[in-house]
Amino acid sequence: MTETTIPMLPCRTSLIETTVDFYTALGFETTSLQKSPYAYAVVARGSVELQLYGMKEYDPASSHSGCYVLTDDVDSLHAAFRAGLKKAYGRVPARGLPRIGPLKDMSYGVRQFLVTDPTGNTVRIGQPISEDQNHRPAPKETFARALHMADLFADSKQDLPGAAKIIDRALGLTDEYPTPVQRLRLLVLRGDIAQRMGDVERAAALLEEAAAVQLDAEERQAASDALSRLADLRS
Repeated sequence: MTETTIPMLPCRTSLIETTVDFYTALGFETTSLQKSPYAYAVVARGSVELQLYGMKEYDPASSHSGCYVLTDDVDSLHAAFRAGLKKAYGRVPARGLPRIGPLKDMSYGVRQFLVTDPTGNTVRIGQPISEDQNHRPAPKETFARALHMADLFADSKQDLPGAAKIIDRALGLTDEYPTPVQRLRLLVLRGDIAQRMGDVERAAALLEEAAAVQLDAEERQAASDALSRLADLRS
């Protein structure tokens, strides 16, 4: 027997066409779209199929719905999604709804990014980069540990206040200091979190501080993912 799992994701009824348009920008094809007797849509991209069902009172801002998609070329897919969104929206949406997140190497052995549609569903797209898919132990070094834990809180646990608290505590230390790359990553992640929490002024200040961090060529290479995210957040 061959089985296939197809995610069924909730969608605010009034946003179903807007949400379909979003997935169209990502390269999905609409294979079904109906408004009555109830709102329902099916979008597909290659072997990935998502089904959306309408709910009149669904609140996108409080959504926790989503799914995980595995790929063998996450960098190319991230680039294609960014290009499609920029063409459709005139920019790459990095905050609010919809949005696309940065590429990150996660502690559980995948390189991944998150994309959230207009109705609040988050599709996590990842590529295994290690045979060990279990969570790694948190690093012992102060700032590596802060980055590790804040990433988990922000993206895996979806606890933005918790992630913010971890970073603020690390950046507030006066007896030890992060490397320039660590400082950049902490500031960019904290600025990203501030934007997602609606604290626009704090986000702007954090991102300006991140942009002022001095890096040499080797450090810029090591921080390429964070620098790309910084450019998106400041655009």
